[in-house]
Amino acid sequence: MTESLEFSALVQLIDERSAAFRSAVAAAPSLDAPVPSCPEWTVFHLVQHLGTGQRWWAAIVAAGPAEAPPAKDAAEVPHDLEALLAWYAESNELLLSALREAGPERECWAWWSLGVSPANARGVARRRVHEVLVHTYDAQLAAGAVQPMPVDVAIDGVAEFLDTCNSTPAAWPHEAATIHYHATEGRSWLLALDGTGAWPAPLTDDAAPASASATGTAEQLLLFVWGRLTLSDLKIEGDQRVFEQLIAWEPEE
Repeated sequence: MTESLEFSALVQLIDERSAAFRSAVAAAPSLDAPVPSCPEWTVFHLVQHLGTGQRWWAAIVAAGPAEAPPAKDAAEVPHDLEALLAWYAESNELLLSALREAGPERECWAWWSLGVSPANARGVARRRVHEVLVHTYDAQLAAGAVQPMPVDVAIDGVAEFLDTCNSTPAAWPHEAATIHYHATEGRSWLLALDGTGAWPAPLTDDAAPASASATGTAEQLLLFVWGRLTLSDLKIEGDQRVFEQLIAWEPEE
């Protein structure tokens, strides 16, 4: 796993970003307002998705090591704004309490367990930080007032996505390739794709040129890998088809 923020910082960021998320939801025209970055979703659906996720991961962390996750909470979610925000705040607190009680090293079920991100409370905390971060962007977009992401959090978000979502032993079904992501703030990452799978790789001075590269701010790169921006929003060099293949790839493990 690439270098990550400290566990205590991750827990604090979940709380801080969740406060920003609630503020964005409250500023939206209505709970029925569309979310431009999540087609077919309204602001209500966005809150329902994120709050249900916080409750589910709280239960996963609390359960400890397991072969399968617990069922998701099927309780009805309130549609009134004030009640909905209170429900989300409670959902978030359940996750924070579970993480604090568990500590960073408690193992638990995780869908990314075959990759490089750890299947423990630290891995969950890091994933949820960026889940909340990106969905806060979605809510702010719906409210018409997008705020810049904290640069250090966006930088960690790019690394986390590669560690978690682009880390798999499933064989890459195309010609072996490498992708170089470069943030204008001075951080870079390399993703290797070959018959052994997809793996974040160290950057070395003597490395061969990447098959393709993408340059943008850390926020732009994060929004790109999360599907909120497109290739046209970044500076792309090399073989653009590699990005297109990666976006379309649905590995079977």
